[in-house]
Amino acid sequence: MTKRPTHPINASSMTASQLATVLSKACGDAIDAAAIEADLEAGAPRNDDGSVNLIRYAAWLVQEASKRDRTDGGP
Repeated sequence: MTKRPTHPINASSMTASQLATVLSKACGDAIDAAAIEADLEAGAPRNDDGSVNLIRYAAWLVQEASKRDRTDGGP
C-alpha cells in the first residue's frame, strides 16, 4: 500500500523545495529548488507570502518556452 504524506501539499501554496519534489516526480528528472528560485528571481509568479502556485508557475514556464521558441526561430 502507498504511504500518504502526513501533511498533504497545497498546490496553490508551495515552497520551492516542495515544487521541485513534485516536478521531479512528475517528469522523472531531478529538478533542483535552486532552479525554481532562479525562475522566481527571473519573474516567475509568486504568491504574496512568497509561496508558489503550481498552476501559475507551470503556465509561466509554458509562456517562457513560447518566447524562446519565437526568438529561436521556432514555430
